[in-house]
Amino acid sequence: MRVYIPATIAMLRQLVADRELSPVSRTAFAVTPALREAYTSGDDDELSEVAMAEAARASLRLIGAGALGDEGDGAKPMYRRAVVAADVDSAVFRPDLDDAVVRLGDVVTLSQVASVHVDLAEAEADVENAAGVVDAADLGDEDAEFVLGDAEDHELAWYATQELPFLLDLL
Repeated sequence: MRVYIPATIAMLRQLVADRELSPVSRTAFAVTPALREAYTSGDDDELSEVAMAEAARASLRLIGAGALGDEGDGAKPMYRRAVVAADVDSAVFRPDLDDAVVRLGDVVTLSQVASVHVDLAEAEADVENAAGVVDAADLGDEDAEFVLGDAEDHELAWYATQELPFLLDLL
């Protein structure tokens, strides 16, 4: 099953260093039966985009919660959403949490990673602003929804797994 794991740049660095990633609360997003039921139309590709967007929003929550980690050498924190797409053998559907939520049974190894998706530099200011208001937006605050929309208007760039170490070196 293809899952989309919310991450931060610090988590991607850990993935490269340790060759595995332990998602926060083992939470990921996927095309689940509940997600299919929630959308009256849409093929697997469109539903995968929905699941990835949910993971990108969860990445904002990680950033807002301060899960940026140490960027080293006093470097400025990286306000970029990151999503790891991985193929796992099993995941438990959690429709009680949301339509696309799954819980992973184990860590995800680098060999399971299919691709990585990361914001480009021009998204950083919008991501930083949105990270502070994502919860308020979810609760219906219209101003917060506008700020969140600015961040979500940025598309995540796609990177192959073998490109990840080079991407992190360039950041």
